[in-house]
Amino acid sequence: MNKPLTSDTTVATATLNAIEKNKHLEGSLLPILHQIQHSLGYVPKESVPSIAKALNLSRAEVHGVVSYYHTFTDQPRGETIIEVCRAESCQAVGGRAIEAAIKENLGIDYDETTEDGKFTLEAVYCLGNCACSPALRMGDDIHGRVTPKKVDRLIKKQREQD
Repeated sequence: MNKPLTSDTTVATATLNAIEKNKHLEGSLLPILHQIQHSLGYVPKESVPSIAKALNLSRAEVHGVVSYYHTFTDQPRGETIIEVCRAESCQAVGGRAIEAAIKENLGIDYDETTEDGKFTLEAVYCLGNCACSPALRMGDDIHGRVTPKKVDRLIKKQREQD
């Protein structure tokens, strides 16, 4: 489940502000998308036509960039993003158990957000923490040698902070 979408007025304002601030830059598409993502937490599909028109690009070109880069999403995300490493090193030492523990604890699957909007679960394919596998990132913090019990503690601690 995802949070309700942002109002049309808010989306339009964020989109126009990002275009006006960045359209003069060479390679302005990425700075525009980054600003919208930063402002709204995602790049709404409703922003794509305005961006395409302002930069003389097709909608498909803009959508292609949004969908290609993991940094961008066209859906609202939770307040805390949990990224589970699915690379070989983490999978070899219990990564699937970590995935299962998070999914069970939160009641969501990959690319889903909890009903309360607190957490989004995402798969990544390396966190650069192979020596401490299995690993996950919760918000800005990378955690290594994660166990199902540690997952439960981390989620509980994050809920208490909110």
